[in-house]
Parts: sequence; C-alpha cells; structure tokens
Amino acid sequence: MWGIIPAAGAGSRIQPLAFSKELLPVGSRLEDGVERPRAVSEYLVERMILAGATKLCFVVSPGKTDILEYYGGRIGPAQIAYTVQSRPAGLCDAIFRALPLIPPDESVLVGLPDTIWFPANALRQLPGDVLAFLLFPVERPERFDAVVTDAEGRVLSIEVKQPNAPSNWIWGAFTMPGAVLAALHALWHERDQRDEYVGTLVNAYLAHGGRAVAVRAGRSYVDVGTLHGYREAIELLRAAAAPEREVWIVPEKGALRAPR
Repeated sequence: MWGIIPAAGAGSRIQPLAFSKELLPVGSRLEDGVERPRAVSEYLVERMILAGATKLCFVVSPGKTDILEYYGGRIGPAQIAYTVQSRPAGLCDAIFRALPLIPPDESVLVGLPDTIWFPANALRQLPGDVLAFLLFPVERPERFDAVVTDAEGRVLSIEVKQPNAPSNWIWGAFTMPGAVLAALHALWHERDQRDEYVGTLVNAYLAHGGRAVAVRAGRSYVDVGTLHGYREAIELLRAAAAPEREVWIVPEKGALRAPR
C-alpha cells in the first residue's frame, strides 16, 4: 500500500518560517526515552503506517530539501520516495506526481501533512476497493471541502469551500485503488487540468458514472496551516488520550531530527 503526502505548498498562511511548514514542531514524541519535538507531518506518516502503508511518496517543491534530510529513505516498515512538483499547481497536480510509482492493483492513501486528526487508526475503516473518504465533523465546513452523502454513505457531491455548506462533515483523507487514481488522472487531463481541488474533480468523476463512498469515522480534525490552527492543534493534543498520542513508528536511524 502506498501513501501519497503532498508537501509542495509554500505555507503562506503561516509564514515566515525558517523551514518547510510540514516540519513545524507540534507536540512531542519519545525517542529512546527522550522527549523530542514532533514535526506536524509525522502525525500523517504515523496514521498511514497504522493503516498498512509500506511505501510513502512525498511530493515536494524543488526548494524543500529539508524534508528529504528530515525523513531520509525509510521510517519504520515504510520506504520513502520523493517526487517534485516544479511549480504550485494545486492539490490534484501534486497527487498525480506520484502516479508513475503506483500499480493499478495497489491501494493508495492520500492525506494532508499539515493536519492533525483523531482517532489515529481511522484510516483502517475505509474500504480499499473504491474511492473512499474519511470524514470529520467541523464547526466551520465552509473553510474545507464538505462532503454530501446519502443514507448509505455514497458520496453525492463535494462542496469546495462553500458558504452555507450543506454538511458539516469534511474529508480529511481518502483511499482508492491505483486504477481509480489513474482514472481520475485521465479525467483531469480531459478537463484540461483545470481542477485545482480534489472536490471539483471528484464531482466530475461522479457525473461520469464513478462511485465514491464516505465513512464518518473521524472524531476531531485541525488544519495546522494557520496560527489559529496551530493553537488549536496544541489544545487538541493536550486533550487527546495519552496512549493514542504517544504511538510512534521508529524512523530510519539518524534520519529524523527536529527542524533547526
């Protein structure tokens, strides 16, 4: 199973930083009995590995070499690869940068590396044979991509940052077979690559007869891409149960260090 981690964004909402926003220290972890700062993207890495990912692909911009230095080539059971998004072109473009690595019969996880959410093992509840979204309840769905479903959990539409969103459930991560990723990529090209957001592309996929489901397994979700979100994340981690907070997959020796 692959995990795709789009990490090419500039992080303009929380700048200035002296390092990539995905390495922003949020909370801490234990390493050989010593408490150390924890980069925000480590939470997504942990959750993907808990869901069964054995290969991770970070999509980075040319200037984000600090992410390569930080993570190295392996973390726990997962090998790490890197691809480059040469210019900011949206989330769809970033995700598809990993497509050449992924066979059609292999499952794919996608998440956002500047978010923290619980429960940590929620991705395990998603089916692997269809495009499936992990949903979280939020108070301000207009800031995110709200997912509208029917009573059976089939996705009817995704409302991208819409005022008066018809649902307060947003997607925080999703999974699909590699063949569906390839189909989405083909549709994206048919639409002249104009989809910046996953939601608009998925709406077109549904209109073309595609199928997607959603699972309301999320409990709490924070976007750490703003200063307000950073403060919310600190409070969320304080409130989280200690056993859930301290789960960590040991990285490649010497690869994982706190940002300087």
